[in-house]
Amino acid sequence: MTTAPVQAAPATVARTARTADRQPGARLVTRDLSACYGGFVAVRDVNLVIEPRAVTALIGPSGCGKSTVLRTLNRMHEVAPGAGVSGSVHLNGQDLYAPEVDPVNVRRTVGMVFQRPNPFPTMSVYENVVAGLRLGGTRRRRREHDDVVEEALRGAHLWHEVKDRLRRPGASLSGGQQQRLCIARAIAVRPAVLLMDEPCSALDPISTLAIEQLLASLRTDYTIVIVTHNMQQAARVSDTTAFFNVTEPGGPGRLVETGPTARMFTAPADPATADYLGGRFG
Repeated sequence: MTTAPVQAAPATVARTARTADRQPGARLVTRDLSACYGGFVAVRDVNLVIEPRAVTALIGPSGCGKSTVLRTLNRMHEVAPGAGVSGSVHLNGQDLYAPEVDPVNVRRTVGMVFQRPNPFPTMSVYENVVAGLRLGGTRRRRREHDDVVEEALRGAHLWHEVKDRLRRPGASLSGGQQQRLCIARAIAVRPAVLLMDEPCSALDPISTLAIEQLLASLRTDYTIVIVTHNMQQAARVSDTTAFFNVTEPGGPGRLVETGPTARMFTAPADPATADYLGGRFG
């Protein structure tokens, strides 16, 4: 299993993202996707369709490969030592692992929000939001940056809480506010897709509710994929649920089934899904 070559390339994926802004969202499709760490195969043969402008939840017991799959969707997986990927991930028909595709463009197009809030500690709230634009080499006038900051913070339901504190350190905000600041930073570069790896696991119930309400509003503009261990959260926020499992000790994770969330939680097709959702394992 080998990692796709990392080469500088034309901005094919960036063009895909701009096209996605004018169309009803971005569609992700994985084909025979497998991922490994050294000699250990973490997940094998995942064939998954992630529909545009909807929330897809990846669920399953620990060690079944959910977060690994999430990281393959924007090529974050390959930065780990010894990591490898086979198969393909397509965004609106473009293979994100094609040799000519620049992984930096992929990560700008498919944004990531991590499990724990990670604002840049030496940067202000304002600087955190525009960090992605500056790191990407985007040159804008100060007024344009001001507009981006306000738009992103409004999009993250944070503007009214921080509009008078834009020059204070981002790390001075509460945990829930920091997570929404990280979401604002992600959407400031106008990605086509947002990936979220257990974004509420380190938050209190009130902050968790704020993030869930934010997801409900973001789904109108973004394709969202969320990994969660909270089954009630998956039922509340997602349109589609994909269940992963490990069928043998030390074996790779596999996608067991996927479908509309309402059906998955009431009439799953696979007995293992019913057992997991019923709390009989995991």
